[in-house]
Amino acid sequence: MENDVLLQLDNIEINRDGNIILRDASLTLHNGEFLYVIGKVGSGKSSLLKSLYCEAPLSKGYAYLMEYNLQNIKRKEIPYLRRNLGIVFQDFQLLTDRTVVKNLEFALRATGWKKRGEIFDRIDDVLHQVGMQNKGYKMPHELSGGEQQRIVIARALLNEPRLILADEPTGNLDPETSAQIVQLLHDICKKGTAVIMTTHNYTLVHNFPARIVKCENGCLSDIGE
Repeated sequence: MENDVLLQLDNIEINRDGNIILRDASLTLHNGEFLYVIGKVGSGKSSLLKSLYCEAPLSKGYAYLMEYNLQNIKRKEIPYLRRNLGIVFQDFQLLTDRTVVKNLEFALRATGWKKRGEIFDRIDDVLHQVGMQNKGYKMPHELSGGEQQRIVIARALLNEPRLILADEPTGNLDPETSAQIVQLLHDICKKGTAVIMTTHNYTLVHNFPARIVKCENGCLSDIGE
């Protein structure tokens, strides 16, 4: 793989429960690139992202993400791959029984961070990056949907990932908040982190242009900007 190619998929196939979700799908993503994956609900956008963090197996094809071959990645390598990925879910998946800071601390300790001072410095850093530096003491239920999604993005940034996978990150948000979240993801991308964002919100894609790939009828097609 060329040095600045982060992801290379050639003719991959993804099956779920015996149904082919995507076939002959090919895609190249470079370091620091922003990519929208658009398509209807159920077209395979989420399955594509799941295959990248090894939640949905690939049944065919050639798939390299960073230095990992996704076709025959060993189970023990998956946590190391995921440390280089930031994952942003539509439904936040924050731990509801603890504060924002404790959520982020939990994520860092789970990925091997041990020193208390370094942990809290890193949490402070990512909260500043997403404009939530004054909300660390709050519980998730005390935050608006947009604020919760900013915390989820902060969590995704903790290990300085090379790629953020954002699966319908604005699905539960109002239009104004959605625009702020997409702007934030574009700002993060400008600092060098690649972003793949799935969406069926064409207004956002139009207002924040970037390269677009479409999922349709089991195929992926690159439709440029």
